[in-house]
Amino acid sequence: MSKRKHRHGASPGHRDLSLPELIGIVDRAKTGPISEADHGTLMTAVDTLAFLTQELSSKGTTIERLRRMLFGASTEKTSQVVGETPGDAEAGGPQKAKPPGHGRNGAAAYPGAEKVKVPHGTLHGGGGCPGCQKGKIYPLGPAVLLRVRGMAPLGATLYELDRLRCNLCGEVYTAEAPAGVGDKKYDETVPAMIGEFKYGVGLPFNRIEKLQKGFGIPLPAATQWELVDRAAGLIEPAHAELVKQAAQGEVLHNDDTTAKILELMAVAKAEGAGAAGKRTGVFTTGIVAQCQDHRIALFFTGRQHAGENLADVLAQRAATLAAPIQMCDALSRNVPKDLKTIVAHCMAHSRRLFVDVADEFPEECRHLLETLREVYKHDALARDEKLSPEERLRLHQAESGPLMEGLEKWLRDQIEEKKVEPNSGLGEAIGYMRKHWAKLTQFLNVPGAPLDNNTCERALKKAILHRKNALFYKTEHGAHVGDVFMGLIHTAEINGQNPFDYLVVLQRRTEDVKANPADWMPWNYQETLRRLSETPAPVG
Repeated sequence: MSKRKHRHGASPGHRDLSLPELIGIVDRAKTGPISEADHGTLMTAVDTLAFLTQELSSKGTTIERLRRMLFGASTEKTSQVVGETPGDAEAGGPQKAKPPGHGRNGAAAYPGAEKVKVPHGTLHGGGGCPGCQKGKIYPLGPAVLLRVRGMAPLGATLYELDRLRCNLCGEVYTAEAPAGVGDKKYDETVPAMIGEFKYGVGLPFNRIEKLQKGFGIPLPAATQWELVDRAAGLIEPAHAELVKQAAQGEVLHNDDTTAKILELMAVAKAEGAGAAGKRTGVFTTGIVAQCQDHRIALFFTGRQHAGENLADVLAQRAATLAAPIQMCDALSRNVPKDLKTIVAHCMAHSRRLFVDVADEFPEECRHLLETLREVYKHDALARDEKLSPEERLRLHQAESGPLMEGLEKWLRDQIEEKKVEPNSGLGEAIGYMRKHWAKLTQFLNVPGAPLDNNTCERALKKAILHRKNALFYKTEHGAHVGDVFMGLIHTAEINGQNPFDYLVVLQRRTEDVKANPADWMPWNYQETLRRLSETPAPVG
């Protein structure tokens, strides 16, 4: 057992460790000194064991508390963490009553539904009323009937073409296929649907294969891969344009999550884990760029950290543009080393440290969480009223500035007046916030600086969902295909577009996309289609 001191309330950082990985480290330790990477992995496992042992021996420990410490809280709302302050309801005035509802979706919630107009069988506008026999009837808005039916994710049509043969010369005559059938067994909708299932919602190829087999329309996993691999090459120009435009963004969020690529893991194992200081970890970086009135999501899976991938993106930034705002947490690997950015740190990340120790220090954490709740209310007001970055900055300076000034003084007093033990969980949370205070409060100094990195964390859920279901990528090329699809799918989603339709259009317009990729972004491709449909065909 490690004799390292574990301070009360300080939980080990979350990291995925597999039993084979730990066994491999132990085996390598038998033959010689282990690498720094192996040592760090082993210490993480030891720290976790010591932490769990200490917590299980505590009388106040519950399964829910351990789950929250190790895996994070399912919700971090202030009211759920520390409860409402007595009198909150009275102080806030009358509470809004929940609007009545049954949880059902109206017709407007089905924009993808096929619309069928049904005329009245006997009546028309301007005709006489069959009831009173005196008045005239006039059109109203249509009555709506919604009918939902089930079907296979990928359907198939089997055309049986009549064939006739001459009994004398043996000539065979085959009926022509119906118009629009085409010559492809799998049209562009198939890789678009597979890509949406695999990289949009994390459904592995083998599960799609099993699902399709049950519907009587087999689609082997190997065929699915061939289809999305080919499609990725066709839609690559649009993805490259996304990277180029993201580089020009005003605000860029970035963060990492772990990933697995079997090809890279095999190389690391053959070379010896951590040999010669080589990096052995594999990561998926998420980057979300705010570009004027739209957002772009990018994913990069491989050996590089978030800062290195961001540097690669910003290498395409126009030299005339000012340094962008970068939102990330305080890990040094998130910041590009050779490029200048205005770094803002994530307030939600700092706030989470107080959420983790709220059970032990309820009153202190309540004060901080409720103060930040007011700051977030001001930020929500700025979004609701669609304030410009400069107007939002003035609002925060006027309303949030005094709150944050008071909070900074409170944090300082807790340590300097020895109200809190610096080595306690609360002391460490306070120490982190004070250390990074300037970058945590960039929203009070820089127009457009966000409060937190939640935008990027939500984007990374795509990669995390894929990792949980599909577990790994087989090759670096396979990881790149996944990154291309994820980037295009999530960018379409966060800009309010249908990712399936978008992927289909990119494949059907490959030459146009290659020639002018900027015209085929998720936020403008429909306008491009309308413009092309209205353009007269060339004469002669």
